Amino acid sequence: MKVLVTGGAGFIGSHVCDEFLAAGHEVIALDDLSSGKRENLDPRVRLAVHDIRSREAAELIKSEKPQVVCHLAAQMDVRRSVEDPSFDADVNIRGMLNLLEASRVSGVKKVIFSSTGGAIYGEQDVFPAPESHATRPVSPYGASKAAGELYLGYYRAQYGLPYVALRYANVYGPRQNPHGEAGVVAIFCQRLLSGQGCTIYGEGKQTRDFVFGPDVARANRLAFEKDYVGAINIGTGVETDINRLYALLAEAAGSTAPAAHAPGKPGEQLRSCIDNSLAKKVLGWEPGADLREGARRTLAYFRQKQASPERAHG
Repeated sequence: MKVLVTGGAGFIGSHVCDEFLAAGHEVIALDDLSSGKRENLDPRVRLAVHDIRSREAAELIKSEKPQVVCHLAAQMDVRRSVEDPSFDADVNIRGMLNLLEASRVSGVKKVIFSSTGGAIYGEQDVFPAPESHATRPVSPYGASKAAGELYLGYYRAQYGLPYVALRYANVYGPRQNPHGEAGVVAIFCQRLLSGQGCTIYGEGKQTRDFVFGPDVARANRLAFEKDYVGAINIGTGVETDINRLYALLAEAAGSTAPAAHAPGKPGEQLRSCIDNSLAKKVLGWEPGADLREGARRTLAYFRQKQASPERAHG
């Protein structure tokens, strides 16, 4: 099978490429390299450098005719979405529609969409949140991901295009960008290894559901192989506060330095955790790495990258 992965040179996307390659599929990565990196990709992956909003991106789908499109490319910075909601919508909604239109006329068999389990539910009523939980995002980023799911429902109803919307928890792991706002694990890893201090905003009691990147990639492959259509949470169902996260990473780094604390960020969610029981039932998916193991492997990647940047693949 031929698989097109948008955002394929990025952190999660490159792991998705690896997962499909390992399963014997032909893989094409579509990425504008605004944040993705060529070195994240296995040499067997073909890279097409285009913006998902472009005519060239649509023409790539029409000419290559992939059986499945894994759509990960996105404007994913929550703070940037608040500062510039029009840009967020342009990339995340208009860009997605460009790909969906090309997919429906090109015979794509399934679209696997990277949605969000953190931002789509907003402040949760129950923990962990199931897929039936109300979606009430409190950022333009969360709103654009919710809109993406609604458009997928439309394309399914109107054109019979099957889809799965994978609602990720807080994804971390090797290849994560330590310079973006979305990657607290990567930021802590880089700072711990370089001997710099780490800062926790607020008391550090805010919780997140941390899920390992390669486990998320496996969920994409399983979503392709199974017949299910709809939204599925991909998380661990375990709440971890930021103080605990820092302690695990410091332990893995061999550091005894305490983290500094700064005033909390306004509007930050206090708790976030998603129920993965549907993923277990319909995909046969469950997380493979707990946070201690994932933290150790992620830190090892950043340590290797620091020692020899050109050889770290992870």
